[in-house]
Amino acid sequence: MRVFVDCDPGIDDAVALAYLAARPEVEIVGVGAVFGNNSVDVTADNALRLLALYGRPGVPVAVGAARPLVQAPRLAEHVHGDNGLGDVELPAPSEKPVAESAAELLVRLVRESPGEIDVLAVGPLTNLAIALGLEPELPGLVRRLVVMGGAVRVPGNVASHTEANINNDPEAAEAVFGAGFDLDLIALDITMKTVATPEWLAELKEVPGERAERTSAFLDFYAEFYTGIFGVRQCAMHDPLAAAVLVDPHLVTESFEAPLRVELSGRLTRGMTVADLRQRPARDDRRPARVITEVAEAAFLGLMLDALR
Repeated sequence: MRVFVDCDPGIDDAVALAYLAARPEVEIVGVGAVFGNNSVDVTADNALRLLALYGRPGVPVAVGAARPLVQAPRLAEHVHGDNGLGDVELPAPSEKPVAESAAELLVRLVRESPGEIDVLAVGPLTNLAIALGLEPELPGLVRRLVVMGGAVRVPGNVASHTEANINNDPEAAEAVFGAGFDLDLIALDITMKTVATPEWLAELKEVPGERAERTSAFLDFYAEFYTGIFGVRQCAMHDPLAAAVLVDPHLVTESFEAPLRVELSGRLTRGMTVADLRQRPARDDRRPARVITEVAEAAFLGLMLDALR
């Protein structure tokens, strides 16, 4: 399996990279960094540090969009720490980002290997929207796209109606959802009930080795934030679950298909992910996405722990 990762590392992005890097059948062909959890220079630097930590040095990392297509950027240091990694310091990278932008790198790679590369998008979708502008045939060149983002049947996490990745660039998300990708959506509907429990976090602390130790420290910071949401010391596994669904689709136990749109003009609903949930929806020329609603949570958490061993 060949995977391009578009991300804004980010604690949960870090754990997603750990999941991918631990699987010998996964070739990470490139990483595109985008603004989101921190500024793009920080997220690109974090990607290089994390790839070294998780044993995948040499993967090309490209700097992508520094801001959304239209609105001003909103960052999330309060969730992920000043450095994006829970204020856990990793060694400075020995490598530098490539000269290409994230969109250029993605387009070049899929043109060279049409239909062979999956894309995991776990940040704002700005890089993918720019790539669509460079290559309108991108959906046909990408084998499968898995997006972590949106809130379909549940409340948002940055506002009553919207999830952070979609909210950070609604125009980009609308362009991607309408482009015709073979798309799986991992939304808050499933990620907010797929959590690293206190028991799982305690088990991770007992795993020896630098990778597990650093990851545990990242998640300690993350769990501190989520304690205020859940009332217990645990954290949602947003991006790692998206990585797992990409690599291990058998983990999905329930989903539905629907065309997706992003509200762009609503005064109270801008950034909302809209799916037509009617039993007999109107005819729609937009390709439906698969919205994942249930997964084998225990199996996923077991695989995640194995990845960090």
